[in-house]
Amino acid sequence: MAQVRTFSVVDLDVSDPIEADEAPLPAPRRARSALAGLLGAASALVLIEVVTLFDATGRSVTETVQNRFIADFGGSLKDFAVRWFGQNDKAALQVGTAIVVLALGAALGAAAARRRWLVPVGFAAFAVLGIVVAVGDPLASHAVAVVAAVLGAVVGAGTALGLDRWWAGAAPLVVTPDRPARGEREALSRRTVLTSGGALAGALLLGTALARSARSSYRATATAVRKKLPQPTRRVATPATQPFDVPGISPYVTPTGDFYRIDTALPAPIVDADTWKLTISGLVDREVSITYDELLARNLVEVPITIQCVSNYVGGDLIGNARWLGLPLKELLDEAGIQAGATQVMGESVDGFTAGFPVEAAIDGRDSLLAVGMNGHPLPTEHGFPARLIIPGLYGYVSATKWITKIRLTTFEAEQGYWVPLGWSAKGPIKLQSRIDVPRDGASVGTGRQAVGGVAWAPHTGVKAVQVKVDDGEWADAELGSVASVDTWVQWRYEWDATDGDHQLAVRAVDAKGRVQTAALADPAPDGATGHHTIGVRVG
Repeated sequence: MAQVRTFSVVDLDVSDPIEADEAPLPAPRRARSALAGLLGAASALVLIEVVTLFDATGRSVTETVQNRFIADFGGSLKDFAVRWFGQNDKAALQVGTAIVVLALGAALGAAAARRRWLVPVGFAAFAVLGIVVAVGDPLASHAVAVVAAVLGAVVGAGTALGLDRWWAGAAPLVVTPDRPARGEREALSRRTVLTSGGALAGALLLGTALARSARSSYRATATAVRKKLPQPTRRVATPATQPFDVPGISPYVTPTGDFYRIDTALPAPIVDADTWKLTISGLVDREVSITYDELLARNLVEVPITIQCVSNYVGGDLIGNARWLGLPLKELLDEAGIQAGATQVMGESVDGFTAGFPVEAAIDGRDSLLAVGMNGHPLPTEHGFPARLIIPGLYGYVSATKWITKIRLTTFEAEQGYWVPLGWSAKGPIKLQSRIDVPRDGASVGTGRQAVGGVAWAPHTGVKAVQVKVDDGEWADAELGSVASVDTWVQWRYEWDATDGDHQLAVRAVDAKGRVQTAALADPAPDGATGHHTIGVRVG
């Protein structure tokens, strides 16, 4: 019978050829260390959320990194993100960021099963990255960001190393002839590891939820303080009723809560109206500045205007019509005095985003506004409080600057807005388009008379006609609703005698100048999607 010898760790010769650094580690050890690293990364994220509560209105370290990612890769990913996630693109980015951070933490933990120094070095590197990016972000609280990044790294690394050491157990190393030494202690049972790890994961999830809830509550309180808007000196009334009622059709005025939001800000900046100021400079005779109180004291107008995101696909919902209250932009530009040679109005937001459009769009008689209100209330934070630009007839990426703080008169040769160097068109006029709201694509309907309805738009031109085609039939005119002006969309309705079987319905619009909506299909980039919105329905 073979004799068994038992050694303590101190009996081992570190020069033995079967050292831990050379022998392959068993899979359970690597998995255990990876789990420790993942939970360490999660701990760091939660700690950052908690520290950020000291300045809940500013951007956190993770948000500054996410915004830097948007700035660096927004041009190549914008169309993809909006196509797949729509208005949830920012939520998708936040979830994706968390997954990447947790995966990197797991990778560090697995690598540190041999080289423990990789954990503190890795977490320190992430902290330095966060601090560098946060310092360059005008909306981040720099002191809070530094503290959050440092404490996050310390807590994250400490959690990862502490868990890995605990789970490895404390029994002395056992060496037998049939069990070669691998430099590893007897570990805790798999059940103990999973139970303790799961408990910590649950606690971290709860901590994240509580911290985010507290921050959201604080931000909501900070944005709830709004001054009462004055009555407009001129109001363009919206139609009180439409000549038809089609359940499911888009309302003429889009409710604020349903209005689309596409921008590069994560999260929406919180701006103090008492300290906010708009400055007009550049190719002007004199620099003009206006505060929020001064803006509210001016002769404001309320006008319904339809605006659209350039990323809207044919049939998409990144478009809306709202009642905007604001000061005609032409008044401010006339006060500044536009110099000869100025061809572009460049707006800049508090976070540095820029968008520019032709000077003509601000002074040619259309209702271009420096807006302060939306649907009878002050602008919500996510829609640009305290002020934003609304320019009829132009896609938002060149005109609708939210949280605006600067306007520069310049030229297209001298300066480009945020999206133009990334491959998008410089001037961005909205394309003539139409959409079927009812029935939905893939719906089943009964035979007989069926209502088909939707909206069509040609901002600053107006829609003269909307036509519907069933299968390979002829184009037939639809009934149009009433509109407040050519700067809004129009509702339409068509009565269809539905027969059994599968059918295709298509829609097209004709603008006030007689131009017919093109059937040529084009993606949003670089200057807006085109094509006829076509749906399939089953009858019977």
